[in-house]
Amino acid sequence: MSPEAPLPPLATRAPTAATANDRRAGQPVAVSITGLHKAFGDKIVLDGVDLEIRRGEFVVLLGPSGTGKTTLLRLLTGLEKPDSGQVLVPSRRTTVYQEPRLIPSKRVLGNVTVGQPRTTETRDRATRALAEVNLDGKTRQWPATLSGGEAQRVALARALVREPELLLLDEPFAALDALTRLQMQDLVGDLVARHRPAVLLVTHDVDEAVRLADRVLILNEGRFAVDTDIDLARPRDRTDPESLRYRAAFLAELGVGRTTASTTT
Repeated sequence: MSPEAPLPPLATRAPTAATANDRRAGQPVAVSITGLHKAFGDKIVLDGVDLEIRRGEFVVLLGPSGTGKTTLLRLLTGLEKPDSGQVLVPSRRTTVYQEPRLIPSKRVLGNVTVGQPRTTETRDRATRALAEVNLDGKTRQWPATLSGGEAQRVALARALVREPELLLLDEPFAALDALTRLQMQDLVGDLVARHRPAVLLVTHDVDEAVRLADRVLILNEGRFAVDTDIDLARPRDRTDPESLRYRAAFLAELGVGRTTASTTT
């Protein structure tokens, strides 16, 4: 495909050979949603949604505010119940939110192990998880002494120590400065490649979606307007013509002009 060629329509774009479909081939299904309906009063939020996510697949969910992204995430966590349809998720699942939600009265290691059995094995797993997020020297620190990026890395370690089959990420980088956000994106990408959970990341940041996703969904008016694979090698260069075409196509689908300078919707 030449750099000047436009993307085919996103909703029907087929993955190229030996990329996204091959990464999913043979992997067990971690999330299976069929015929999902959810309404709040007269407002229909999700209207017959079907979705399948396999282990090791990094899926990013985009969409305008108020289109049901958070509701879908809450349905996957079990905090909401569907009005109809079926939602099947693994029992080992965990969520990282925009705020790290650390307990101020517990040190870093205690925050990572919160809710886990008080065993040597748990402590060892937590220590390894902190090392994976480059916080192996911070186990005794209090949350108040951490930077925003460090606190979010503690939240990631807390998720890892539970060895999830499904990792749900609810705009986990939105409150970070631009440089820290890029560093955290790289870290999450590396951790997911190493541990291979199924991942659903909810974000408003189109650049983040193109940088991280195996597959991008765009939710609008209760349905997926786009479900397309990102067939780009890693690590990804945001200035690469292929990345820029994906970005432009997603922004257009979200109603943002090609000349818009902002990277978020």
